Order: sequence, then structure tokens, then C-alpha cells
Amino acid sequence: MNSLRVLARNMSQKWEPLKKVGIIGVPFEKGQKKYGVSIAPAAIRSAGLIERLKEIDGIDVKDYGDIDIPSCNEPVNVDNMAHLSLVSACNKNLSNKVSQVLKDGRVAVTIGGDHSIGVGTVDGHYRVNEDMILIWVDAHADINTNKTSDSGSVHGMPVALLVKELSDYWPYLPTMDWQIPKFSIKNLGYVGLRSVDEYERLAIEKYDVPAFAMEDIEEHGIQKSINHILHRIDPEGKKPIHVSFDIDSLDALEAPSTGTPVRGGLTLREAIQLMEINPALGNDADRKRTIDAGLCVLRAGLGFSRRGTTPRGILDLPVQTPQSK
Repeated sequence: MNSLRVLARNMSQKWEPLKKVGIIGVPFEKGQKKYGVSIAPAAIRSAGLIERLKEIDGIDVKDYGDIDIPSCNEPVNVDNMAHLSLVSACNKNLSNKVSQVLKDGRVAVTIGGDHSIGVGTVDGHYRVNEDMILIWVDAHADINTNKTSDSGSVHGMPVALLVKELSDYWPYLPTMDWQIPKFSIKNLGYVGLRSVDEYERLAIEKYDVPAFAMEDIEEHGIQKSINHILHRIDPEGKKPIHVSFDIDSLDALEAPSTGTPVRGGLTLREAIQLMEINPALGNDADRKRTIDAGLCVLRAGLGFSRRGTTPRGILDLPVQTPQSK
């Protein structure tokens, strides 16, 4: 959301411009093994996030600050799930915060943080809108269980933790009693896949999840790809949409400072909504390029137009005042 990471959007039957936005920071990185992801919310804010969002005409932006991040890792006996208690505690706090923002009448924009925080963002949105659909924009499917994961890192498992159809494939997970999988995989679609594990591919095919990998996007274009997914999972166009955007969905040349770079990804022009960055990876130029890419994607998702905007409250061009001789 990544992370620029997750955008939870409340949509009514009419598609209306966004008016009120709530920013949530999640400086969390224990869902994976590389240092630096937790710095992302501060890096994005320092790059002028709030100021640049306020340039979008008509948007009311409120920064809810960072959620409380647990520091005590309670030992739990679950095979191949690193830091489970920390991941669980973080996502529980995040779920509550996302629900609060949505109940305040705002679009929730969550900036992480590794992609394990997708559990909390989607859970928090689902508690408010049970008919929501989920668009997962990522190089990876993130639908491994602890039995199928090669790494044991929870950032590769959030979708599998969320969908009710896979609940029987998990053992009992201590500390995760707060999160009951209720979201249906029938309301899920993927965009930008290009690094999918074999068991993830099996799950996608078994449940017939609409998934547009990069070769599909290259053939059909980004607009047709997204429209196809939306038509499949929301044919009437009435359901609230949750977009989870991982910055590694962008090509590594566009966003080099991600912990999981994969070549052959989306161009910046193709990318929409939110991101996950790692400002501790790469050199200064890489970090700046990645942060700038994330801000561009976020602003586009919240209504900024590349056509430009008119100055607020001004109806005409400035007139040159004649100078006296």
C-alpha cells in the first residue's frame, strides 16, 4: 500500500471525485528480511506528500500519523512464519485505524511498510464495507501459505491469510484470533504479476482469479486489463474498491529502491494508486527516483491530472499594468 502502499477507496454507485483523504503511516518491516522498509512513511512525508496532495483541487487531506508498532516479539510455535506475533499485532492496530478513517468519511491511504500490512488494510476496509473488491497490483501474488512459502516471510502470505477459501490450509495461528478470514477470493483480481510461485499459480487457476501478468498487459494494454478485471468481479460497478499497490509492480528502472525488484514491470505511466518502497536500498539517486515515482502514482490515484490544473480562485490571466512614462 504498500508501503506508498495501500489505497482503500469508498465508491458509491456514481464515480465521484475524491474529496477527503486520510493518511496512515505504517513503519513496519518484520514481514520480510531487508532493512529499510520501515523508513518509507517518513521518507514519503519528507518528500512533500501532504503538500503535493493538497495541490489537487478540492481534496481535504488529514494525516493520522503512524500507527503504534509493537516491539516485543511473543514466541509462537508456527512453522515457517517469521515474526508472526509482531506481524499480527501491527496488522491488528492497522485494521482498527483503517476502519476509523473510513468511518470518518475519508479515503484511507496507507503507506508502509512491507506487504504483510495488506492483512490489516484489507481487514479494516472489509469491516466497514463487506461487499468490497480487491485489486492487488504487484509483481508477486502474495498468496503463499506457511506450507508453500520458500522464505517463511509473511509479506508473501497476506492474500492467503485474508481469503476465506484458503482458511482450511492454515494451522492454528496464535495471536491471529482477531482476524477471521471472511473476504472471498471471488472478489480478488491481480495486475502486474511477473514472479509467481508454482503453488500460487495453482491457487490462482483453481479459483479462477482474474490475473493480468505483464505479458497480458503488454498485449492488451493497462486500461483494457483493469476494465476486464473490474467487469469480472464487479460487473455492475457498484462495489467499494480496495487497491493494494506494491512499488515492485513498477519496473526496477522506474523504482529501484524496493526490496523485491523484478525487471519487466509496469511503466510509471501504467501505474496507478499506491506503493511500497524501501528508502534504505540503492544509492541516493535510486531512492529519490523511487520516492518520486511513488508520489506520482499516489497523486494520480487521488485525482491529479497530467493535463494540469487551473489556479484556485482565479478566472483570468494576469493583465500587464501599463507603466507610466
